[in-house]
Amino acid sequence: MNRASAPAVAVDVALFTVRDATLQVLLVRARHGPFPGWWALPGGRVAESESLDDAARRELRAQTGVTGAYLEQLYTFGSPTRDPRDRVVSVAYVGLLPAGPAARVALGSGKYADLAWTPATRLPPLAYDHRTVVRTAVARLRAKVQYTNLVYTLLPRAFTLGELQAVYEAILGRGLDRRNFRKKVLSLPLLQRLPGTRRGAHRPAALYAFQRRRPLVTEVL
Repeated sequence: MNRASAPAVAVDVALFTVRDATLQVLLVRARHGPFPGWWALPGGRVAESESLDDAARRELRAQTGVTGAYLEQLYTFGSPTRDPRDRVVSVAYVGLLPAGPAARVALGSGKYADLAWTPATRLPPLAYDHRTVVRTAVARLRAKVQYTNLVYTLLPRAFTLGELQAVYEAILGRGLDRRNFRKKVLSLPLLQRLPGTRRGAHRPAALYAFQRRRPLVTEVL
C-alpha cells in the first residue's frame, strides 16, 4: 500500500430499533474481505460523487432494504489499523427505526451473507472497530433522549404512555418510576392526546402522538 496516498473514506451505520423491550442494533455477516464470517455494521466506501449522508442511505437501502430511517452523524473513526487492507477513515452514523413492519430487513446484492437484529448490550465479536462504534452510538443515544424528543423516531405515529416509557427504559437500560415519568412527559409541550384507546390484557390505554415529529431540544428526564 502507498502510504502517501489519501485515505479512503467509508460510512458505517449503527441502526437501532426497540424489539422485545430491548434496544437492538442491526448487524450483517461479512461474506468477503478481511473478516469473512464476522458480524459487522452495514456500511461501505463513499463514492467520489456522493455526500456522506447519501452514502449511508445508499448502503442501508442496497444491502439491508431499510429506507426512511432517521440518521445523524456520530463520530469519525480513523485508527490506522482499523482496516487491515488499507488506510480507511470511517464516518459512523446513528440510525433509528421504529419496530414493526418498518424494521423488516432483507439481504441485498450479495455483499453480506446474513443479517440480524441483535441486543446492543450482548454483541458477538465484531469486525474492524465496530464494537467501539456501537458503544459510542449507545452512549450518544442515551444522552440525547434525556434532552431531546428523539424517541419519536423509534415509535409509531400513535402509542400509549406505557409504550413510550418502555422505549426510554430499553435505551437507558434501567427502569423508570411510572408515576413520575408520566407526570413529567405530560407536563411538557411534547405530546397530544388522540381519540380512542388501545385495548390489551388490562384496561384500555389512552393513545398519544408527538406534536412534532422532528428533532427538538426538551428536557425529558
